[in-house]
Amino acid sequence: MKSVAKHLWLAPLSLFVFAQPSYAFYTWQDDQRSVELRGLFRETGVMLSNPDNNQLYERKNISTMAQAARLMLDASQGRFSVELHAEQNYVPLELQTGGTRFTALSGVERSDLLDWSFDNKQAHLIFDRLNVQLSTEHLNIKLGRQPVNLAATFYFTPNDFFAPFAAQTFFRTYKPGVDAARADIQLSELSQLSLLAVLGYSSAASNNGWSNTPDSARNSYLVHASTTLGNFDFALLGGTLKKDVVLGGDFQGELFDWLGVSGEGHVLRPDSTRLSRTIEFALGLEHRFANTLNIRFEQFYHGSGSASVATYNLVALNNKSYLSKKYSAVGASYEFTPLLNGDATSIYNWLDHSALIALNLLYSFSNESEITLSGTLPTGSAPQGSSVQSEFGLYADSINFEYRMNF
Repeated sequence: MKSVAKHLWLAPLSLFVFAQPSYAFYTWQDDQRSVELRGLFRETGVMLSNPDNNQLYERKNISTMAQAARLMLDASQGRFSVELHAEQNYVPLELQTGGTRFTALSGVERSDLLDWSFDNKQAHLIFDRLNVQLSTEHLNIKLGRQPVNLAATFYFTPNDFFAPFAAQTFFRTYKPGVDAARADIQLSELSQLSLLAVLGYSSAASNNGWSNTPDSARNSYLVHASTTLGNFDFALLGGTLKKDVVLGGDFQGELFDWLGVSGEGHVLRPDSTRLSRTIEFALGLEHRFANTLNIRFEQFYHGSGSASVATYNLVALNNKSYLSKKYSAVGASYEFTPLLNGDATSIYNWLDHSALIALNLLYSFSNESEITLSGTLPTGSAPQGSSVQSEFGLYADSINFEYRMNF
């Protein structure tokens, strides 16, 4: 596997030359049935430069390549449909940990039964989505591995409990799937009730870091009710999240046909009496100008975060969470030409005054192929020995490119 991976960097050169218009490579349908097969190939090159600290980092500099190929099947028979996403990837171990000593090798919390690893867990064959769906006029039921997204904001998504994207993520086409059952009930033309059950798993020495069978103490059960009033969508949610009681809601819409406004948040009451109730919420503002410039701002209150740098917990970073309580993010995107787009995001930690700046350029060769050049620049005090001085001071300087081809 390693020898193959070392030569895959040659693949993008041929792909640039032979890129074709965007179509599924196999499509068939009649009055009652349909089948569509699509694919995605990704080639990524990454260079990282970690803080100079031997206690928290195994390697200061990393320069490596990763590859992933995704095969997607959508099939339907009358009211029933099937979705399957299978991904084969190769990600070197040093890239999985970023060269740190405090990052655990665990993936999305879902059963290990649909994850097979090879080459010392550097290569994985994963069923990222595998579900069946029944659709009627007023009811939609989906069972199996599927993406679950309850977010209304973009950068900070406190109500997105299952495999959320990091604020600095630019490519968000495929949200990871979790093992779940979902029923969406159409109450009226503008109102919907969603019932969700998401299985949880305990940590294990397995291919993906999780056990094969569900852990009832980590299962989640949620109700999400949404409606539209004027130019705004409103929603309420409630239920249990790994036995913790959660109540919250969200809204999104537009003011004066000019300013996009969104917000989401929740109150969480832990099952353990030793833990305190926490509040999380995010508020976002957005405007898109006629010249394609889009500006977005979000403010985030992370109630479960630390009130002082001395109490930072690095385990939170393994859970893709944040360390402090108050954050701001501002971002902009612009279409330089129909083929070239740029994005920028800056995240600021108000407790330790560290920041993370992320930049991304995307060039489209055709409807089927594109290349991105991106990087992150953290600012903040670097760790001293095992003592954390700032959150984003823990992050690496990075530059990476990625070539993506749909087929």
